[in-house]
Amino acid sequence: MNNEINLIWQELYTDLSTPAIFWQICIILFSLGIAWLLNDFVLKVLVQKSPASNQYQVSELGLGSIKRVLFPLSSLLIIYVGQQILKHWQHTSLLKLVTTLLIAMAVIRLTIYVLRYIFKPSGWVKGLEYFIGWTIWIILALHLSGLLPEIKLFLNTTSFNVGKSELTLMLLMQALFTVFITLFSALWFSRLLENKLMEADRMSMNLRVVLSKLVRIILTLIAILFALSAVGLDITLLSVFGGALGVGLGFGLQKIASNYVSGFIILMDDSIHIGDILTVDVHHGVVSELRSRYLLLRKENGTKVIIPNESLIITAVTNHSHANHQTLIQLPILIAYESNLDVAMQLAESAANSQARVLKTPAPKLTVKNFGDKGLELLLSFWIQDNADETIATLKSHIYQSVWQAYTKAGITFAVK
Repeated sequence: MNNEINLIWQELYTDLSTPAIFWQICIILFSLGIAWLLNDFVLKVLVQKSPASNQYQVSELGLGSIKRVLFPLSSLLIIYVGQQILKHWQHTSLLKLVTTLLIAMAVIRLTIYVLRYIFKPSGWVKGLEYFIGWTIWIILALHLSGLLPEIKLFLNTTSFNVGKSELTLMLLMQALFTVFITLFSALWFSRLLENKLMEADRMSMNLRVVLSKLVRIILTLIAILFALSAVGLDITLLSVFGGALGVGLGFGLQKIASNYVSGFIILMDDSIHIGDILTVDVHHGVVSELRSRYLLLRKENGTKVIIPNESLIITAVTNHSHANHQTLIQLPILIAYESNLDVAMQLAESAANSQARVLKTPAPKLTVKNFGDKGLELLLSFWIQDNADETIATLKSHIYQSVWQAYTKAGITFAVK
C-alpha cells in the first residue's frame, strides 16, 4: 500500500477515540454550510442579468459551470484553510480524505456539464456520463485503498509489440486519455465558436452553418494530430492512411463524399434556405433542416422526406421562395353551369382575403380555367409569405371551408365530377 495513504488511514483510526476527529467534523460541517450559503447568494446575483439594474451578466456556459462547481470548490477552499490551521495542533487525515472527494465531485460535475453542452441529449451521451463518473470514482477508490500504485506498476510492466515498436498498457491508456481530452476540448471550443457565429445576425444563415461546420472539422483534425504527436506517434505515417482513405472515398464512399461536398456547395451558393418551399422531383414541401449530407423536406401532409444533397445538384429543383420568399397557391373549384359566375368569383376572392396569411398585394384572383364536362372549372390563386411553422394544408382547408359556407348561402351549386 502507498505509504502516504497508509499513514492517513492510521491517523484516522487513531483519531476516532480523540477530540481531533470532532474538530475535523466541525470544520467539514462549517465549510459545507458556508459553501451552500455562498452558492445560493452568488447564483441569485448572477441570475439577475438586467442591464438597467447594473447587475452582473453571465453567459449560459459560465452560469452553468458555476452552478456545478461552485459548491464543491468553495467548500474545498474553506476545508483547505481549516486544514492548514488545524495541522499545527493535531492530525487532519479526515480533512485530506474529504478534500479528495470534493475534487472528484467537481471534476465529474464539470465534465458532465461540458458533455451536455457539446452534444444533444441522447442515450449514448447519458451512457458516457455514467462511464466517466464511475471511472473517476473507481480511480479515487483505488487511490484511497492504496492499490493504485500496484495497478500502475502492472500496467507499466505489461507490454506488447506493434510492428517494431514496443508498447505498454500504461502508454496505451495514456494515448487514449490524451486523444479523449484533446477531442473533448476541441469539440467544446468549436461549440463556443458555433454559438457565437449563430448570433452574428449580419451573416446569412447558410454562411454561419458552413463556418461552424468548418470550424468543428478543422479543430477536430488539429486535436487528433496533436494527440497522436503528444503520445509519441509519428504523424507522417498518416500519409499512408490518407492515401488509403482517398482510394476508399474514390470507390466505396463516392456517394457519401459527393453528398457532403454537395451540401457545402448548396450552403455556400446561397440557393436554398431553411423555410424555403421546394419542388424536388415528385416531392413538394418546406425545407425544415439543412444537413451536411441531406436536406429534410416537410410535405403538406406532415411527412418528412430525406433528400440527398447530390440530388439537389444534379436534378432540377424548383424553389418557390427564392426570389421574394412568397409562395403562389392555387385551389381548383368546380361549380355548376347554372351558378352565378360573378358572385362565385367575388365570394371566393373574399374567402381568400379573410385569411391573415394571404397577401393583399398581389390580390387573390379567381379565374376560369376550363369548360368541363360536369361544370365550370375555376382556379383560385393567391400568394402567401413563407411560413415554415404552419402547414399550407391547414390554410387550404380554412379557405375551402369559407368558400363552401359562402357558396351555400348564395345558392351556388358545386358540380360533381
